[in-house]
Amino acid sequence: MATCYRHPSRETGVSCSNCGRPICPDCMTTTPVGMRCPDCAQQRTKVVRMRQMATIPRVTYALIAINVVAFLTEQGQFSVTGSGIHGKVIEEGVLWRPAIAESHQYWRLLTSGFLHENFIHIGFNMYLLYLLGMMLEPAIGSARFAAIYFTALLAGSFGALFATASPSLGASGAVFGLMGAAVVELRARKVSVMESGIGGLIVINLIFSFTFANISVGAHIGGLVGGFLAGLAVRTADQRRIPVLGFIACLALCAVAVFAGIAAAGATGSGIA
Repeated sequence: MATCYRHPSRETGVSCSNCGRPICPDCMTTTPVGMRCPDCAQQRTKVVRMRQMATIPRVTYALIAINVVAFLTEQGQFSVTGSGIHGKVIEEGVLWRPAIAESHQYWRLLTSGFLHENFIHIGFNMYLLYLLGMMLEPAIGSARFAAIYFTALLAGSFGALFATASPSLGASGAVFGLMGAAVVELRARKVSVMESGIGGLIVINLIFSFTFANISVGAHIGGLVGGFLAGLAVRTADQRRIPVLGFIACLALCAVAVFAGIAAAGATGSGIA
């Protein structure tokens, strides 16, 4: 394990995105292009040190709040493991091939990612969203985090439509995408994916996806791939010091996912995300 160049007694897995020198938390400076050491940070635009920056992951909390509010607007949702949800919100918001292919209700590609079937469903997804958001959003910034989240959500919707003909809903596609983006960020900072716990989290959730019934494997795989690609695009753009390209790439991935999802709205399958 490398040690901080300013504090040799402190081990760290994070390196300056500019000069590559290892830095500990006290020496990390957050910039639009990643973590930098104090020396490199002074050469660039105005930055905010880790101890001074707002540590509240606002986008993460906002997404959790939206999911909870959407859950409360459903009907028949107050059960631990039940599947008796109904009502206008469900009827007009879930991911369903005929509604997209025949009625052109394309908003379902987005709204389905904010709806959940029961307490276990929303509780598990929101818990993972919280854990991943607390780790990822402060590290890459709220705007990048939001871009990755919605890219993964739409990629998950495409995956669900490709793999299932039954109505599908849930935030797990987007959550899997955050796992994919976390892998990119950890590798870029030379942190072991498995030792960080993210690798194991992905493996366990993939096992659950393929083991339990009524789970949309397509949404999970699609979200994971979408989040990984979005995270890679953002990280590459930051390393080349052209951050805007990361957002453009995420927008392009969203467009591809939407058009691919619409095109896939005529296939067959089943599941809940």
